[in-house]
Amino acid sequence: MSASKRDELVQKALRAFYQGGFHAIGMDRLAKETGVSKTAIYKHFRTKEELILATLRLRDEQFRNWLLRRVETLAADPNGQLLAIFDALAEWFEKPEFKSCMFIKASSEYQDRAHPIHAASAEHKRLLAVDFTERAKKAGAKDPEALARELLLLKDGAIVLAHLHDGAQVAKDARRAAEKIISASIYLQKD
Repeated sequence: MSASKRDELVQKALRAFYQGGFHAIGMDRLAKETGVSKTAIYKHFRTKEELILATLRLRDEQFRNWLLRRVETLAADPNGQLLAIFDALAEWFEKPEFKSCMFIKASSEYQDRAHPIHAASAEHKRLLAVDFTERAKKAGAKDPEALARELLLLKDGAIVLAHLHDGAQVAKDARRAAEKIISASIYLQKD
């Protein structure tokens, strides 16, 4: 399988896993949904879990690139960018393909923290926290790491609730809560 065919397989597998879950999508169904035979899949990935890890790496790259670029497009200053995280999420929640967070799903299906799939999910969240921390520092937060953790908690909670309920309302509520958290953190810095 060529590199481009492998990349195409990973992209199609990502969509299948994101829509249907990791344990629910067996290799027969994956072969059907990707249009790639099981034999061809196993030539490139020794196990289904290796393929899942490849899809998580791709999703991490795609999602973080999209979110961080979108945040910078929506707001020029670091304080505004912290709030823009929730404006970007609101846009995502309205997309028909929105089905919650692939990393939350993966860590739920692979609950052992030592498992590579769980670890890849945790790494995605860690990388987001690093970015949020840098923005919080630039915004002048008293405790940038704490603010980043709070915003990540709010972001992930909003994703879960948007999947369960009205995404537009959840986005509004999350943004309002983010405003309060950011304001308190920046205000405390000035005291």
